[in-house]
Amino acid sequence: MSSHLPNLTVQQLEYLVAAADAPTRAAAASGLGVTPSALTQGLAELERRVGLHLFERRGRHTELRPQAAAVLAHARRVVAETGDLARWARAQRTGSSGLVRLGAIDVVAVHHRADAIRAYRHGRPDVDLHLTVAPSGVLLDGLTAGDLDVVVCVEPVVPPDGIDFRRCLDEPLYVYAPEPDALRPPPQWGPWVTFPAGSHTRVLIAAGLAALGAPFQVVAESNQPDVLSEMVRLGLGWTVLPAAQAGAGTEPLVPVRSDPVAHRRLVVGRRSAAPPDPAADALADALADQPPGTSADPGR
Repeated sequence: MSSHLPNLTVQQLEYLVAAADAPTRAAAASGLGVTPSALTQGLAELERRVGLHLFERRGRHTELRPQAAAVLAHARRVVAETGDLARWARAQRTGSSGLVRLGAIDVVAVHHRADAIRAYRHGRPDVDLHLTVAPSGVLLDGLTAGDLDVVVCVEPVVPPDGIDFRRCLDEPLYVYAPEPDALRPPPQWGPWVTFPAGSHTRVLIAAGLAALGAPFQVVAESNQPDVLSEMVRLGLGWTVLPAAQAGAGTEPLVPVRSDPVAHRRLVVGRRSAAPPDPAADALADALADQPPGTSADPGR
């Protein structure tokens, strides 16, 4: 029985991912440690085996055609899962727990799960734990690409394919405003300083304020809650933050209302097809099951 499956190699798929993510073919080749001509030949062979033109030339640059999206998504999964398999096999050969790459949003790494991460490091000295702190979207991209093994992030509105999530904790979000200005009456709501457009948390904040009938005029953005808090202290606008972050430091902010304007769920994510990894599994268990290290009550 003859097979009609295209004879694709992992190397060709890795070339496609690199070419899609790098600004130029030369940069993609350099990142892979191959020559630009080898990269170009590999991509041409991939196109021949798939039977589709994946790239088109725009001036001096080449860009992916829209029809290449499905091939690129497949390539990302295969490259990520092959990397998982290689790390698992290496750990089996050497008898070590190896490397675990954790990604977390800042409030998890600094407040809610700092104790759990510290205990994990002390309890598993044979594990090389790498921690990346970044926004949720960046972490999910890294998990999908195989650059991270475990992430703790805000639950996405549309869960990506190939990722399993477990609840970490539900976190209330409160409204904070600058100190009143004696020379002018305070506004009813806002203006607002908040997370950038596309942020999972910003989507929840906008929905929560809309439900209260509050206008959402954004005058400044930042991914960093401490920067947003400082903007509020400077009188640039109102914000919505978790109490753990707004109440930190020597000048904690005080919420303007006792009820949260929204809630966000923090989740622990792993790739569905990742091979068994006791070290990564133990870390995911600790992050999902341990109670929060910092109370989310704004009165504390």
